[in-house]
Amino acid sequence: MYLSVIIPAYNEEKRIRETLKSIDSYLSRQNYDYEIIVVSDGSKDGTGRLVTGLEAEVRGLRLIDNPENHGKGYVVRQGMLASYGDLRLFTDADNSTSIDHLEKFIPYISQGYDVVIGSIAVVGHKVASGSEPAWRRILGKLGNLFIQIMAVPGIHDTQRGFKLTTSKAANHIFPKLTINRWGFDIELLALAKKFGYKIKELPVDWKNDPNSKVGLKAYIQVLIETVIIRWNLIIGRYN
Repeated sequence: MYLSVIIPAYNEEKRIRETLKSIDSYLSRQNYDYEIIVVSDGSKDGTGRLVTGLEAEVRGLRLIDNPENHGKGYVVRQGMLASYGDLRLFTDADNSTSIDHLEKFIPYISQGYDVVIGSIAVVGHKVASGSEPAWRRILGKLGNLFIQIMAVPGIHDTQRGFKLTTSKAANHIFPKLTINRWGFDIELLALAKKFGYKIKELPVDWKNDPNSKVGLKAYIQVLIETVIIRWNLIIGRYN
């Protein structure tokens, strides 16, 4: 298996079909094997039934259906460790970053990078006009300064839901992750740095979904979890 695509999903009945069709349409034109894993985080709507119903149409599709909600970090970790690909990508259910970005991500793996992440804080990125509220842009920039100081210096955008890793890096890092919710991206990158994996941050075209579930509470939670990660690094919890 060359590529595994992991999609965390919580009550995504209205959006997941289009995302899966788009991903499958692109991957079916490639000359490598792939699988698509949707991990439902205790969805209360018809997400699980819809995904199961698409298994006959979407190549390599399978569902991990959790009865309870644990958080995005938990289900991404679950999907990454249940996958078989030499390369493993996790991406958002709202398709905010299109799958064809893989064309510029994968070559960096051949150049020796272990983790390649999408970013809207480096030169070359594009954000759909008016797609993100001003308060989120401001808090995002301020929050990233704090995150860099505390946990991941040199990484300008930790929170985009489009990250590609090698199986070696995934199998080493993900079992050690402790953050189950929004701050898991920071923990992932902090441990990649700690263990000496090479990280490449690439610009992406990004579109914010107006129905995004990320609110002010999530921003506060990320900052709190960043402090926890810093403390874990200091006391050697990840050793």
